[in-house]
Amino acid sequence: MWCILVVKLEIKDVTKSFYRNEGKQSTLINAIENINLAVNNGEFVCLVGPSGCGKSTLLNILAGLDNPTKGQVVLNGRPITGTGPDRIMVFQENALFPWMKVIDNVEFGLKIAKVEKLKRREIAMQYLDMMQLKKFAEAYVYQLSGGMKQRVSIARALVLDPEVLLMDEPFAALDSQTRDLLLVELQLIWAKTNKTIIFVTHNIIESVCLGDRVVVFTNRPGKIKKDIKIDYRRPRLTEDDNLKDFQRQVLYELKSEMVHSRKEKTDLF
Repeated sequence: MWCILVVKLEIKDVTKSFYRNEGKQSTLINAIENINLAVNNGEFVCLVGPSGCGKSTLLNILAGLDNPTKGQVVLNGRPITGTGPDRIMVFQENALFPWMKVIDNVEFGLKIAKVEKLKRREIAMQYLDMMQLKKFAEAYVYQLSGGMKQRVSIARALVLDPEVLLMDEPFAALDSQTRDLLLVELQLIWAKTNKTIIFVTHNIIESVCLGDRVVVFTNRPGKIKKDIKIDYRRPRLTEDDNLKDFQRQVLYELKSEMVHSRKEKTDLF
């Protein structure tokens, strides 16, 4: 059976620069440089690289929270010029309203979009059920564990039915057991919703477990060093030994960047 690939998102020659003050002088720094990447509809792409290589900077540009210094991002054939409901970000910090109930948090975006009350309740409960949180709908956010809060964050993003889900290290602060459970849940949700997902992580195991592709970045200025296809069945488990070859491929590409990063820090002193 043939599968027709349709490009959803294109990053075209994107560079982001900023000025860093050093005494009385300002130095122009490139955070990312000449990024070119095409993401297909329904694809799950993970971005990995050394700290400070510009992964989150790129994600902010994709979300429309920042503008590239050069180049452009194209979604469905149209250049991105700002934020929009077609792209939703899930952050490392869940950014939920702790004084509100779970259901009210999930409904919040729909309420802003002026969706009728009964309809938004129906949609919110559908996604809470998908995230296995239906029975906690009337609980307050402060009563939930870290993993449950992130599931609420994902549900809140999905109710708006974005075309692209942007995730910036959403599981980084969680314990390993909770993270491993959420890695499986996220794969199942992705399979059900067919969302295009771009996921930033420092965790090699996480990237290989989730991604159709793992895009490895160089040190700053961040450039794409390698685009690794993870051709393996789903759902994937972190303990699956068959994933280790893919993990080694990613680690091999990162090793020289990590060595370079350490040398660069040493040279500053």
